[in-house]
Amino acid sequence: NKQRRNKEKPRCNGAANQSVMSTFYVMLTGRVETADFLSHDNVYCKYAIVAGKDWVVTGGVEDGISQIARRADVADGDPIAWNMPFDITFKAASPHGWPQLIVSVYGPDMFGRDVVKGYGCTHIPTVAGKHKLKLRMFCPKPLSRLQEVVGFLVGQRPEFTEHSFVSKGPGREVTRVASNGCVTASVNVILKDFGKVGFVNNSLASS
Repeated sequence: NKQRRNKEKPRCNGAANQSVMSTFYVMLTGRVETADFLSHDNVYCKYAIVAGKDWVVTGGVEDGISQIARRADVADGDPIAWNMPFDITFKAASPHGWPQLIVSVYGPDMFGRDVVKGYGCTHIPTVAGKHKLKLRMFCPKPLSRLQEVVGFLVGQRPEFTEHSFVSKGPGREVTRVASNGCVTASVNVILKDFGKVGFVNNSLASS
């Protein structure tokens, strides 16, 4: 019996070590920098970094909200600057569900009511290093002209109930949207133990 127990112990430890080594880390630091809207000013943004259900957040925060900002010079077409920082670390065993950056922009309408100005989403680059991101913004459109007029009068513009909706495929094909400016962001991607689980990354910044 003692010999059987001694033989079984290394098997359990080996399985535990294998499960520990089968994960990798993705560390993201960056900023939601500026926005360029032709007809909007005095706006703020909400950001969220979402990933698959098997990804675990081990540090940092997943979402945040910026200050209200406006153009320095409307005549010169200066962008709206937020420089909203973010910092988050994920742990995962598979690249499926790779993190995405979601940005939602809000601001007042002509009556001073807070309404959505646009949504944008993009995948975080899979290569370690510093990257510049450009998010094309879009805004939901009402189904009919009547709904557009009623929504304008009562201050209930079309918007998504969940900000993560823009990062998913199901249901997107039945939505009507209109292009509405762009948002720029920067991100530093650091990968840890990426090669130990069988994935190859040519960047020198990964390990």
